[in-house]
Amino acid sequence: MSADRIDKARLFEAYLVAAARTGDAAARSRLVEAWQPRFIGHAWRLTGDTDMARDAVQDSWLEILRGLTALRDELAFPAWALRIVTRRCRRLGGRRGRERAREAGLEEQASIAAPEPDSRPDVLTRRHMRRAIDALPPDQRAALALVYLLGLSVAEAALALDAPEGTIKTRLMHARRKLRDHLTLQGVTP
Repeated sequence: MSADRIDKARLFEAYLVAAARTGDAAARSRLVEAWQPRFIGHAWRLTGDTDMARDAVQDSWLEILRGLTALRDELAFPAWALRIVTRRCRRLGGRRGRERAREAGLEEQASIAAPEPDSRPDVLTRRHMRRAIDALPPDQRAALALVYLLGLSVAEAALALDAPEGTIKTRLMHARRKLRDHLTLQGVTP
């Protein structure tokens, strides 16, 4: 996605935030519709549990919508709201979910024995990349997704994950190194 499209999307979301803050029900609905999947993805990356992620996001929306009046910079909405989701995940027992996700990821990797039926290089590369990302620790997976998938800056990701910028940079460095090592072991050229 081009920088111009990202800027337009962020400006439109900022407009929705401003309109929702004034009580516009349609804007609130569109804001929820736009961010719900991203919040659930973020919560899942932190907890590793689909039900816990959905619960965390549902609770987060209550806090987010109530807190909109206090948000002074509409462009800060993504990091501000993701921080609320992050904290809600931690309150709902993120550690327990992370351990379950780690165990499930190891079981899934151990059960993969047969070669994939579709052996096109691009499909195999995506599958290897998906497995490599899923195998990352939740904090690294979340930082990677916020910066590279949602397009947040390191500073915004730090705010969203309630961690110092240096910690986010370190998580990204380790995540990139683990992805490269995993893909190299699989014979995929990163």
